Amino acid sequence: MAQREQGAAPGLGPSDATVYRRPKATARRVVLVDRLADWAISVGGLAVIAAVFGILAFLVDVVVPLFAGGSVTAAVDYPLPATGGAGAARLLALATDDGGRVGLALHGDGRYVSFHAASGRPLEAGQLALGAAPLTSFARAPRGGHFVLGFADGSIRSGRMEVESAVLPAGALPAALEELPSGERTDGRALYAAIPGGDWRRVAPRLELQDPEPLSPTGRPVVAVDVRVGGPAERPTRAFVAADDAGAVLLARSYARRNLRTGELTSTLTRTALPSAAPGRDVVRVLLTELADEVLLAERGGALSRYDARDFARPVLAEVRDVAPGPAEIASIGFLLGEQAVVVGLSDGAVDVWLRVERHDAGTTDGRALVLARPLEPQPAAAVAFAPSARSKTFLTGDAAGNVWLRHATSGQVLLRLPGALAAPVEAAALAPRDDGVVAVDAARRAAHWRVRIPHPETSLGTLFGRVWYEGYPERTYTWQSSAGTDAFEPKLSLVPLVFGTLKATFYSLLFAVPLALLGAIYTSEFVHPRVRNAVKPTMETMASLPSVVLGFLAALVIAPAVEARLASVLLALATLPLALFATAYLWQLLPASLARRLEGLPKLAFAFVSLGLGALAASAGGPLFARLFFAGDVRLWLSGAAGGPGPVLFLLLLPPALLAVGWAAGRGVGARITARLRGLGRGRAALADAALWLGRLAAAALLAAGAAVLLEAAGVDPRGGLLGTYVQRNTLVVGFAMGFAVIPIVYTIAEDALSAVPRHLRAASLACGATPWQTAISVVVPTAMSGVFAAVMVGMGRAVGETMIVVMAAGNTPVLDPNVFNGFRALSANIAVELPEAVKDGTLYRVLFLAALTLFAMTFAVNTVAELVRLRFRRRAAEL
Repeated sequence: MAQREQGAAPGLGPSDATVYRRPKATARRVVLVDRLADWAISVGGLAVIAAVFGILAFLVDVVVPLFAGGSVTAAVDYPLPATGGAGAARLLALATDDGGRVGLALHGDGRYVSFHAASGRPLEAGQLALGAAPLTSFARAPRGGHFVLGFADGSIRSGRMEVESAVLPAGALPAALEELPSGERTDGRALYAAIPGGDWRRVAPRLELQDPEPLSPTGRPVVAVDVRVGGPAERPTRAFVAADDAGAVLLARSYARRNLRTGELTSTLTRTALPSAAPGRDVVRVLLTELADEVLLAERGGALSRYDARDFARPVLAEVRDVAPGPAEIASIGFLLGEQAVVVGLSDGAVDVWLRVERHDAGTTDGRALVLARPLEPQPAAAVAFAPSARSKTFLTGDAAGNVWLRHATSGQVLLRLPGALAAPVEAAALAPRDDGVVAVDAARRAAHWRVRIPHPETSLGTLFGRVWYEGYPERTYTWQSSAGTDAFEPKLSLVPLVFGTLKATFYSLLFAVPLALLGAIYTSEFVHPRVRNAVKPTMETMASLPSVVLGFLAALVIAPAVEARLASVLLALATLPLALFATAYLWQLLPASLARRLEGLPKLAFAFVSLGLGALAASAGGPLFARLFFAGDVRLWLSGAAGGPGPVLFLLLLPPALLAVGWAAGRGVGARITARLRGLGRGRAALADAALWLGRLAAAALLAAGAAVLLEAAGVDPRGGLLGTYVQRNTLVVGFAMGFAVIPIVYTIAEDALSAVPRHLRAASLACGATPWQTAISVVVPTAMSGVFAAVMVGMGRAVGETMIVVMAAGNTPVLDPNVFNGFRALSANIAVELPEAVKDGTLYRVLFLAALTLFAMTFAVNTVAELVRLRFRRRAAEL
């Protein structure tokens, strides 16, 4: 309540003057509301920051296990159970069941023993009847447990060695089972393990040996052999390859038919001799592919001979490679899963991965060549043992010092260096079918068993962001391919094509949107009548409300087919539309000043749209002529390289930079003096003179571009295969149009607000100094509002970088590293949307997709940080005006 004080004022009586004092204290309600608002804003801001950091922490937590490597969960070593025979025959092979519970060892004298892998407790031992001829070679197929034995009399015997699993109900368990410390049970032959649901898993060895088959017609000892088994149960097929001590190499195929009534199996064996090799070669190993169309013969000295056996009757020697440089020798060799990669272990500890790749300069009968693709980290001693995984590109290597390493071929990593429980050279090793267990035996018959966990062996910084030489590829590439139709698939998880696709989409969408949006913002803020601005600005802002899925739908089903059908006209429109606007601007200057002032506002805007329509009609009508002049009559044929030369298109590509160069040169020196003279002419004469100067600059730019095009064509430059290439319907050009339509409203609105906020006195001062409205807009208004204009572009970039549905629907969804504007791509956000629903939670693909999200987060953060620094710099400069 106001306080009233009475007092005497000069010249007034005591009752003639009354002084009122308004209380200066703020109302408690206002203070309370202010404090609540301050508290809410502070809490909200901190919550936003915490949410951003929480999202970042969650992404990092999901991604970190990709680089954690492997771990050993349990390890034990023990003497290998004795087979009961006299002497110590060499160990031929080790095998385990799917769960890695039971190990099976086969020795060179035919004796075998199964044992509990976690404790070494012997289970079953037995003897295979090998016959009188001494065993001279052994090989085991990568799948199915099939093996083959080679003998000194030139015969071979096939067999099968595996550890089988079967599920039994609790009531079917045998009586009087012995319980092991691990909780599992045994009857002395098989192992019984409890599984969820009350059932039991029975694990027991299975060994079979077939009758001898004469393979070598000369009866000489078989020093190396390999086998592959395939076909359905009623028509099984087998393929053998064997090398004898005289250097002869035989390839055989066995076709069998089973009588469905009697079950009798009738086999037919056909043989062919590979090209004769020099006798006396020390053959270490012979390898056969699953289709029996290729044979590899490895000599101890390092020579690796590859035979092309696609024509079974006439096999040829395709090539010979030296895979052991210097004095090193081959200590071990074998195929990885898929039989496209060969792992070679050398006597100096080196471990290399060789790939068979197609090359135009291979000089071989099949056009393929062996190349050293991945030299891996060497072992401490000679790599004498090799065991591949049955489900991935993981494999084991053991050396002469007892070290066992678990590796991955694609990533090149040593996943685990298993603790040295073995003191003697590793004689045999086996990797559990699920890649979760390792069993190894050394020459002193000491066994070691490790339970391992390697959740993401195929990921490393090199495979995610580097060039990798994948199987079947002619060179190192950046490739994304997360799945395939075969078990032998090699995951290709490079994020580089996705990052490139994101940047490619952003660049072309901004290339289309930013000039239109900024020029539109300058036009509506500086040149149009306020009534036109009040109509145009809300309309542009309404465009931002269109869902991206609708834009993607229109781009894929309407724009893409229309662009493909009228490609020449669309490309011509990129020139005719701006030329139509330029021509309209010069014609407008020819109007009398009084008439031009009366037509300001909506008539002028309508006139501009009419000129755009005329430009579009000119492009539509001139498309066929444009295609004949520059693209040999058909744009798509020219892009594919089937018609025309590069010269005319080089001219088109060089014309814009030539225009910029000529314009820059014309704006300095003589050009500045000509512009000053034009100001002294009347409106019409100045417009005609300016148009003539512009046509002259266009002609000069055309001459400059034509000369440069001739020189580049003479130098062999062709834009096809780079910026231009084969046309696909859903491509970057279409995405640029659609995403540009989504970005334009955002950039336009923010930029127009920034331009309109420039103080009027700056415009008035510029105009008072004699500057034209255009000079005022470009030299005064835009620099003053540059921080806001730059922020508008950055917000538009953020919209383009994070766009998903338009890219998914209109970009072709192809993760290729191709700058071709007429080809598709796949962006990071689109890749996450497409593949995350199919990714197994906490699997490799799942975590890599989160890494893609983290990469997108980092890209956005870096761009926004740089943008904010630049914006603040512009703002400080504008504050000085």
